[in-house]
Order: sequence, then structure tokens, then C-alpha cells
Amino acid sequence: MSELFLHSFNTLSHGFVGYIIPFLFVLTIVVFFHELGHFLVARWAGVKVLTFSLGFGPELAGFNDRHGTRWKISAIPLGGYVKFFGDDSEASTPSSEALASMTEEERAGSFHHKKVASRAAIVAAGPIANFILAIVIFTCLFTFFGKPSTTARVDQVEVGSAAAAAGFQVGDVVTKIDDKSIGSFSDMQRIVGTRAGEQLTFTVKRGDSTLQLRGTPELKEVKDPFGNAHRLGVLGITRKTAAGDVTTERVDPATALWLGVKETWFVIDQTLSYIGNVFTGRASADQIGGPIRIAQISGQVATLGITPLLHLAAVLSISIGLLNLFPVPLLDGGHLLFYAAEVVRGRPLSDKSQEYGFRFGLVLVLMLMVFAFYNDVHQVPWLKSLFG
Repeated sequence: MSELFLHSFNTLSHGFVGYIIPFLFVLTIVVFFHELGHFLVARWAGVKVLTFSLGFGPELAGFNDRHGTRWKISAIPLGGYVKFFGDDSEASTPSSEALASMTEEERAGSFHHKKVASRAAIVAAGPIANFILAIVIFTCLFTFFGKPSTTARVDQVEVGSAAAAAGFQVGDVVTKIDDKSIGSFSDMQRIVGTRAGEQLTFTVKRGDSTLQLRGTPELKEVKDPFGNAHRLGVLGITRKTAAGDVTTERVDPATALWLGVKETWFVIDQTLSYIGNVFTGRASADQIGGPIRIAQISGQVATLGITPLLHLAAVLSISIGLLNLFPVPLLDGGHLLFYAAEVVRGRPLSDKSQEYGFRFGLVLVLMLMVFAFYNDVHQVPWLKSLFG
């Protein structure tokens, strides 16, 4: 038993050391810009900001700026928050007694005394900042490193696969899936990977002819180059990359910006499609990971260089932006839902209603965290060996 414990501990330590620095690098960038969005719009709206924290829990280091905001780094690096004047907690829940006893001068700087449009703008600014960050990262990558691509050519069709059933042949070049243009083999893989069980229409160039094939990707377990298992939609097509097949297109900054916007929207669209497929049973929820899986992926991607790590930061930024827009009390989307109800009713929801809402939201968030940790245990090798 002691030997098993020591082996598991050594495995855990090795994984922790190898993943923690890239993970903190990626997460800190994403969280900082999310909270910066809240902060900047709040300052613009005249709200007094008490705290800007990277992380939760006890403060490790910090300073006060000339406006009285405490900027700090806290002990638990799994998020962050901005606390406004009038907030009773880091989740921006109000204290009715404190709000009622404020002077007119204090109300001028209180978040909860601002008009609903200002409050909604402040809350929405966090997720919007995440999307802007992703666009900026993608734009910089396209500007300085170009746009790599590999023609979506079919070099092999697996016998009995969905591609064989659809009528694909060696030498076919896929130019469009449904109404989406395909510029590379990776574009095709990304679309097919999240559309398992759905019939797709492929526009294919075969010699001098153009034809349409209809195929339904099958949900299969696929391993990436690091050995991580993913359940993805698969057609059964192989692309063999030869010398000169991979091209890098240099683009100007304006084109790079447009490509950055398109790439950001692509990730949003594919993420929402995956979530929809989970609820309809066409995709498995075991791909939902928590901080441990993100840390593992960050460490693995970091071995490939700074460019893939920045790409991961952009994708994670989009994911966090989308997650925070879900209409769940405690998240930004939950606050926006409350503000929408306030507009419809002409007055805010009662304190009791908001309290129940935040409790319900807390339960949902905790359930999601437990589910993500459960997936991490079964997907991350060194965790699986520790708990298995």
C-alpha cells in the first residue's frame, strides 16, 4: 500500500510541476482580461471599484491605486473577481441594508444604484473582453506567422466507414460542408468532429467535376498526439501529408483581423453545437473538463511552443466568455437575466427571489465542477492512476 501511495504521489508531483506554469500563464491572461472588461466599463460608468483580484482566498500581494482600488493576487488561482462599491460579496450580490443607508454621494459611486443599462453593460463587458482577447490573439498569430493550410484532399477511405458509405473516393477534394467553405483539411476535421450523428452535405471536387455527397460522421474515440482520448465525429478519411503539402499564406493586418473574427466565431459556433449535441444525446459529455484537464492540455501544448499555447489561450478565453453568458445566477449571464426581468417588471426582483436565484446558481456551478472533476479523474492518466 505504501509503495502504491508513493508511486501515485510521484506521478502526481510530476504532472503538477509539468502543467502548473503553462496553466497559470494561460488562465491568468484569460481571467485578467475578463475582469479588466468589468473594471474599465465600471470606471467609465462612474462606479467605484474596491477590489481587482486575480484568484480567490487570502491575498498574497497587492497595492492600492490612486482611485482607491486594491489590486491583488490571491492564493487560489482559479479565477478572479472585481468587487464594486455596494457589493456584499465577490459575486456582486447587494446588501439591502447597506444600500438603503448610503448618502447621495455614496450612491453616485455605487454599482447597484446605476441604471439597469449601465449595470448590464458592466456585467456584459467581461465576456465581451474575452471574445476581443481571442480576436486579438488570432489576429496577431495570423499577422506574424501566417495562415497554415493543407488541402482537404482524400488520400485514403477506410473500408466500412461513413466516408465509404457516402461515396468518397481517393483524390476527392472537399471544398464545402453544408454552407461553410473549407480551406484546409483541419477545417473539415473540426466541423466533422462536433457533428457526429448529423447528416452533412459535402461539396467535392473530383477531377474536373463538382458533386455533392451526403455523409453522417460516426462518434468514435480518437487519441491525439499526446495520447489523450477524445470522442469525436469521424468520417474515416485519411490525409497523407507530403513535402510541400502544407502551405503558409502571409496576410496583411486587415485580413488577419477578419480571419481572427472568423476563427473566433468558428470556435463559438462549434462550442454551441457541441453543447446542443450533448443535450440532444448526439455527443458525449465526457469531453467537458475542469481545471486539471486544462492544466494537462496547457502543459502538453506548451511543449510545442508559444504559438500553440497562445492559440489555446484564445480558445479558452472564448470558452470562459461563453460559459459566463449562460443564464445561470452567480454567472454574468445570470445577472443579465435578472436585469432583463427588471426591465420587464419595471423594478428589480425582490431580495428573496435574488437570494434563491443565487443559491440555485451556486448549486448548478458546484454540480458542474464536480462533474468536470469526475471527467478529469477518468481522462487524465496520472489522476486515473491515483484514484483508480
